[in-house]
Amino acid sequence: MKPKSLLSLIPLKEIRYVLLDMDGTLLDKYFDDYFWEHLVPEKYAEMKNITFGRAKEELLAKYKTHEGTLNWTDIDFWSKEVDIDIPALKEQIRHLIEIHPHVEDFLHMLRRHRKKVYLVTNAHYKVLDIKLKKTNLGGYFNAAVTSFEIGYPKEMLEFWERVERKLGFEKEKTLFIDDTVAVLKTAAEYGIKYILHKT
Repeated sequence: MKPKSLLSLIPLKEIRYVLLDMDGTLLDKYFDDYFWEHLVPEKYAEMKNITFGRAKEELLAKYKTHEGTLNWTDIDFWSKEVDIDIPALKEQIRHLIEIHPHVEDFLHMLRRHRKKVYLVTNAHYKVLDIKLKKTNLGGYFNAAVTSFEIGYPKEMLEFWERVERKLGFEKEKTLFIDDTVAVLKTAAEYGIKYILHKT
């Protein structure tokens, strides 16, 4: 996310509002991938007295059934579902949370150009709090909005209808950056003019 290379992709003068995803866009996904694919299965295997392989298989199947819903990132839901204190476990490995290279330069550039910058995430508000405290990125945003606050995940048009009412951005003057294709498709369908896929 180098500011100079991004400037060649987007007509900055036409953009007044910038909506940014968090996980995979601003932050490296290693923290979340390690947490859900290694640490939780490890604890689950110990608790159930089963092998790590079986625990991981069971959990990945559980995760899959809730993909694209609010439950997918609801750590309180998963605490009950797997009988593990998920928020406490996330706190234990917060040192693994990392900002992608050049993100802070990009956010500085947006501030210099006086853009209104909003964080829009499917992350649970407790996870958002942990990550913003660890990264100190909160000061770059005019506001941060979670799908839990809105009542719908970003994959649904209803999310965008409600978030536009809440934040008051103009679709034709808005840039949205995310790493999830399904989310970008929904945002484009809703009418957000400038869409950028973070790869």
